[in-house]
Amino acid sequence: MDNKSGKAFDFLLFKRLVNYTKPYRVTFYGVAIAAILLSGFAVMTAIIVGNIVDEAITQKDSQKLLYMTMAMLAVLIGQVVSQLGFNYYANWLGESVIKDVRIDLFKRMLGFKMKYFDSSSIGVLVTRAVADMQRIGEIFSQGFFVIVADLLKMIVVAGVMLYQSWKLALIVFALLPIIAYATRLFQKAMKIAFTEVRAEVSNLNSFVQERITGMKIVQLFNREEIEKEKFREINEKHKDAWLKTVWYNSIFFPIAEIVSSIAIGLIVWYGGLLNIANVGPSEYGAIFAFILLSDMLFRPLRQIADKFNTLQMGMVAANRVFKILDTESQIEDSGTIEKAAILGAIDFKDVRFGYLEDEEVLHGISFNVKAGETVAIVGATGAGKSTIINLLNRFYEINSGEIAIDGVSIKDFKLSSLRSKIAVVLQDVFLFADTIANNISLKNTAITTAQIEAAAREIGVHEFIASLPEGYNYNVKERGTMLSSGQRQLIAFLRAYVSNPSILVLDEATSSVDTYSEQLIQKATDKITEGRTSIIIAHRLATIKKADKIIVMDAGKIVEIGTHKELLKKGGYYNNLYEAQFSIEEVA
Repeated sequence: MDNKSGKAFDFLLFKRLVNYTKPYRVTFYGVAIAAILLSGFAVMTAIIVGNIVDEAITQKDSQKLLYMTMAMLAVLIGQVVSQLGFNYYANWLGESVIKDVRIDLFKRMLGFKMKYFDSSSIGVLVTRAVADMQRIGEIFSQGFFVIVADLLKMIVVAGVMLYQSWKLALIVFALLPIIAYATRLFQKAMKIAFTEVRAEVSNLNSFVQERITGMKIVQLFNREEIEKEKFREINEKHKDAWLKTVWYNSIFFPIAEIVSSIAIGLIVWYGGLLNIANVGPSEYGAIFAFILLSDMLFRPLRQIADKFNTLQMGMVAANRVFKILDTESQIEDSGTIEKAAILGAIDFKDVRFGYLEDEEVLHGISFNVKAGETVAIVGATGAGKSTIINLLNRFYEINSGEIAIDGVSIKDFKLSSLRSKIAVVLQDVFLFADTIANNISLKNTAITTAQIEAAAREIGVHEFIASLPEGYNYNVKERGTMLSSGQRQLIAFLRAYVSNPSILVLDEATSSVDTYSEQLIQKATDKITEGRTSIIIAHRLATIKKADKIIVMDAGKIVEIGTHKELLKKGGYYNNLYEAQFSIEEVA
């Protein structure tokens, strides 16, 4: 689907959207019926006005004037009721559809590979899930049904005009091609313009979100003026994109108004001539009716163009959202094994992997971890340590080789079962804007507050949490900004511990913390690694010394394997790394 083609309407895309209305068929048909009633009531009003002029006012019949006025009042009440039902339920249907589409979109994104998020802008994804969704809702609330209602009104009006006076009708119809042609050009231009608008909205959202998230860096490096200038440029493009739509509107609607005014003038002039010559409708009411009917014919056409803008913006938004829904970026979850518990033996066999197709990060690594064993992985930055953890959790798919747990390929496990057995504590701990208790349990109803508190006491972090205002109900705000890095690490340790994993991974979990927090983390580490398979990446000296095995990596390869003492005796890569990075800690 080429959203820049200027194609006025994509029926396949619209058909896909309409499928989301199937659970709400009653409402869908109800809104359609209301649209039909609206067209009927509108025409009846014009007919009654014409009859009032001819049969009541001209004949000076006050009784008939009263009856016809009451009839017109009844029609107007019916029109108001129909309009109310139409407006409310069309909007209700639109909101219901975007609720379902948004759920599908979020569910889809939850299953994407990490590679997708590595190359996608968060700001753009947020725009798709929020702003674009509202545009999709407007397809039903302000676009499709309004257009259908207006088209029905135009058809009925045209029929009534032909019935009353085909000569006056032809005058009005002769001007319709001008409006129709202008509308067609307008629609095509607006389709392209709105595509540009949505692109600029995404760019603006992405830029603002990134700068707000990284505001500390912006201020630390005095980038305020530079970022302000970049924002001005992006904002200028955003303004220009919107002004393009305003320009098209400024051209089209005056043209439509001029043509409509010409039509009314011709009706009065030609209708008057026909009456004077007694060769046309002999009642003056017909001319009054035609003036009202011509407005009902031209106004919907102008509104259709306006509503088509809304429809096109919604279609552009739908196209963007469905592109995400159609993205094939899921980890294949075809495994059938779902174990209640695993021992935790891990085997990497000649594993090769690269984040980019032509850039291999791991070059055929092989190692094994026995169940219950604690293994440390060390190496310089970029050696591939964290990549191993990403692959173990199947965040990415390996290029070749095999990774097995308890002798079973991780591809044979159900993905949810595999990840439920592995807990990871990262260096950069992510906390949600919620209570400490909810950040620990992640709102898993199987984990109670009592269990959280008991676990906290076991690993020695209860006192720290209890000292906070409201204790376990303390809200840490967005990304846990109300806590220090060490405190966030302790929360992450507790989160891993209460999940009772068979395999525990600590990835840089004690870096950049104060001495007191490090002592608490060390105590927590000893407790949570007890009796379970543990992989520790680039930890502090004390943890590495206690590891049953140390795997030394360099440039995506394993260069040494052994215990702390064995590796020091070799005097190789680990010994050099130890002297460079850890000798100061040992002296201290």
